[in-house]
Amino acid sequence: MAELSTIARPYAEALFATARNDQATGLESWSGLVSELAQVASQDDVREALTDPRLNAAQRIELFAGLIKSQLPVQARNFIELLISNNRILVLPQIAEQFEILKNQHEGTALADIRSAYALSDDQVQQLVSGLEKKFGLKLKPAVTVDADLIGGVRVTVGDQVLDTSVQAQLARMRDTLAA
Repeated sequence: MAELSTIARPYAEALFATARNDQATGLESWSGLVSELAQVASQDDVREALTDPRLNAAQRIELFAGLIKSQLPVQARNFIELLISNNRILVLPQIAEQFEILKNQHEGTALADIRSAYALSDDQVQQLVSGLEKKFGLKLKPAVTVDADLIGGVRVTVGDQVLDTSVQAQLARMRDTLAA
């Protein structure tokens, strides 16, 4: 997927610059719109329709724009036209990911992907996030999922950094130590 993120990055950067300079709409509204565009583009039937060779570029633009529930600003419609004319509309999910990364960097925040062996209460999540914010020096937005394969503990991913205190990781380290 590194190739798709490489393709998506310049589009995300251009879209982020447009969103940041748009005083009327605001960055948060753009974030929601980009997320909606990515959700629509990731649906299998939409992907199939957008790659149908019987449709020309104008028909693809109208089809895609018609599926968006939000009011499309002119810049967003132009962006869709650009993606379709460059055959990059199917990269929208990766563009949305890159856009969120840029937005988080701009705001001094990051997404904390927290995987826990068991469900965590809101208080436990808040305590964990508070400690992680001190460690990483960023305001974190938690995304918590339950992963029974961890056996116990948590695995936290912030950007490209991983903090793994799960039982599964401890067992793997013990296995590697014994095998050496």
